Amino acid sequence: MRTLRRRRGARDIVPQIILVFFTILALFPIYMILTNSFKLKKFIFGAPFGVPIGKAFSLIGYQTVLARSHVMVNFANSLVVTIASLFLILFIGSLAAYALSEYKFKGSGFLGFYLAIGIMIPIRLGSVSLLKLMAGLGLVNTLVALILIYVAQGLPLTIFILSTFMRQVPDDLKQAARIDGATEYRIYSFVVPLVRPALGSIGIFTMIPVWNDLWFPLIIAPSARTATITLGVQQFLGQFVSDWNAVLSSLTMAMVPILLIYLVFSKQLIKSITSGALK
Repeated sequence: MRTLRRRRGARDIVPQIILVFFTILALFPIYMILTNSFKLKKFIFGAPFGVPIGKAFSLIGYQTVLARSHVMVNFANSLVVTIASLFLILFIGSLAAYALSEYKFKGSGFLGFYLAIGIMIPIRLGSVSLLKLMAGLGLVNTLVALILIYVAQGLPLTIFILSTFMRQVPDDLKQAARIDGATEYRIYSFVVPLVRPALGSIGIFTMIPVWNDLWFPLIIAPSARTATITLGVQQFLGQFVSDWNAVLSSLTMAMVPILLIYLVFSKQLIKSITSGALK
């Protein structure tokens, strides 16, 4: 019995060691950026793994960012684009997912296949066409253009996941609501809270790429008035000279909000994964 217990204990320890290893691997870059943003330049390269205390500690990077850049404008632009895109993706996606999961109509199978193709093909392959489209609509250098692109990018995966979860909602609940005289919009409002874990996970998976994206802000809205926080960091990077204090400080300021939001919604992500596994 002791030998069996030892074997079981060893089997339990191995997955824990693997999880700890990958946790350290994921947190290490965050630690490097965060700690080095509070150091003088010579300590960034001389002691990159050290803690920013004593002579190494400095706020020059944050002072440079606040003095030489429009960081608050960039931050506000990223916030507007991310929140608006996330709201439209979840709202439109949940409506479309409810329709696909609840009603069977001619072409519904093809529509589901079309959405699956949208998941597999990266939207960046159509960057040139999107730029021409936004120029024709007069939306270049506007936040509206970025929001429209991100909504189109996030809808296929959102509809695909939500429709799967909504099919698991008992039909008896929806039929009882119809018998009581509830409209379809009212039934939709009943169904959405039941798939809240899926909404939380979709929110995280959608929000992080939108916040961190550099590609579309660079080609669609590169002006100083519409630049996002990720694009604003690029002004401190040059071909021959780079202000690493300012770069690391900008990255920290851009990283902290998204990490806090991730921690808030992490429970919803875990619930979504576990509920999907049980189903």
